[in-house]
Amino acid sequence: MDPEVWSQFIRENWLVIVIALVLLFAVVNLVKTVLKWAIVIVIVAGLFIYSGVTMDQIGDAVNKVADGTVSTLKSEAQEVMLKEAKEAKYTSGGDGTFTITTPNLEVKGAAGEDKVEVTFRGVSLGKWSVNDTTKSFIDEARKNGAGN
Repeated sequence: MDPEVWSQFIRENWLVIVIALVLLFAVVNLVKTVLKWAIVIVIVAGLFIYSGVTMDQIGDAVNKVADGTVSTLKSEAQEVMLKEAKEAKYTSGGDGTFTITTPNLEVKGAAGEDKVEVTFRGVSLGKWSVNDTTKSFIDEARKNGAGN
């Protein structure tokens, strides 16, 4: 997905791209059924195939974006853990499970386990291994819960 390759492709095939865009606009404006979207997908797929971009490359690009987004969310969630630890509410389930809630986070786990389930602003970030940040967050929330 090198920008230089895309630039070269656009310079060499600008006429094909313009024709494809005109066809897309015509289809979108004139056809009013589900067939419209099938035609749009065929035109876009044709452009990608013509450009030499493979589905593997598209999949790799999507995976890179998804991985980057998840890692950014995890970093943000860890920062929020540190900031909101003082206002965390610890709730014990009685069977060794616990739930910790803050305005932006929800952490669920069980005593003695190495993994906790983290939800950040309503988005599940999956199960995390308990590291120093999550351990100190859990300990701070327990202290808050003991005082209430």
